[in-house]
Amino acid sequence: MTREPPGCRRVNLVTLYTFRSITSHCSLPLPERCATSSQDAFFAFHRDLDLVRKFMKPLLIGELAPEEPSQDRTKNSEITEDFRALKKTAEDMNLFESNHLFFFLLLAHIIVMEIIAWFTISYFGNGWIPTLMTAFILATSQAQAGWLQHDYGHLSVYKKSTWNHIVHKFIIGHLKGASANWWNHRHFQHHAKPNIFSKDPDVNMLHVFVLGERQPVEYGKKKLKYLPYNHQHEYFFLIGPPVLIPLYFQYQIIMTMIVRKDWVDLAWAFSYYARFFITFSPFYGVLGAILFLNFIRFLESHWFVWVTQMNHIVMEIDREPYRDWFSTQLAATCNVEQSFFNDWFSGHLNFQIEHHLFPTMPRHNLHKIAPLVKSLCAKHGIEYQEKPLLRALMDIIGSLRKSGQLWLDAYLHK
Repeated sequence: MTREPPGCRRVNLVTLYTFRSITSHCSLPLPERCATSSQDAFFAFHRDLDLVRKFMKPLLIGELAPEEPSQDRTKNSEITEDFRALKKTAEDMNLFESNHLFFFLLLAHIIVMEIIAWFTISYFGNGWIPTLMTAFILATSQAQAGWLQHDYGHLSVYKKSTWNHIVHKFIIGHLKGASANWWNHRHFQHHAKPNIFSKDPDVNMLHVFVLGERQPVEYGKKKLKYLPYNHQHEYFFLIGPPVLIPLYFQYQIIMTMIVRKDWVDLAWAFSYYARFFITFSPFYGVLGAILFLNFIRFLESHWFVWVTQMNHIVMEIDREPYRDWFSTQLAATCNVEQSFFNDWFSGHLNFQIEHHLFPTMPRHNLHKIAPLVKSLCAKHGIEYQEKPLLRALMDIIGSLRKSGQLWLDAYLHK
């Protein structure tokens, strides 16, 4: 029996400092700086509720008086209750129980690819063909490690949060050279408020792209033209997939670890780079190994960007509408049809809707809850979007083109 988590009338004082302290022990999304309910998010993100309450209790500063306004007044209570009943059904179906063999095999196939990559270079030499083969193998292993660290980061493998955090640091740090704390801080903001400007870092495009329907019109009316946004669907191919990981993420991750003095994550990341250069410098030299590493990142970045954007960038992107949890996630996510390849290629993120509704549910169970989610959507007249893989990828370009045209029209005529 669990007690009620921080609800719609309770106010917790969570500064950025305390948020970082809390997220070193749990996966708490960045809280709202307003009076809004966090109950469904609280249940969605955490397996061990008592552990989180231990950190939240000292931060409770009071409750809103009955006459104080709450931003929950526009939320649909019927949908909220139905969703909570659905979550209870999922628990009764044991859909939050993970198959440890499944995740072991995922890790094993990543390690096997690493071994094959080393064998290819050591046996065939460092010619162009073996180098390209090795780069594609390592890019594949990096992409798959990215999906696997995502599982552990969401605490969806082990019942104990501690074990999830340990393996998460190993995979994202030692196998990928990135930071678990950087990922947690960024990714859980995205999950808490997907596609919400100023709250979801994944839609902070640093003036490089304009997204959705509101932002391009606002930029156009203000005559903001950092780039020719009516051509963003074209320059996306040049400065989107090619540079996100090798330039932006790689720099941001390293600087974040240094600035925040996150020495543990930095040590894990160092172990990755040490292993990489010890393995490949004998074949390419130090400079060649650096170029080889960035080429692998370049290939992986294409994979990552296309998969992650096909579920979100084509959906509603706007300011905070203060919807209930279920409606918020459905407005910002869509699915891609299931197949063995699609599941593997996307790390089961083709079930993005179900993943956003139930972040701690192991990915191999997402397809089991999908029919029940569809039924709930049909009951409340909420669109449940699912599409073929190629169409989902093409829709990214269509969405960028549409937003670019909205900007151009507003820029010229409003």
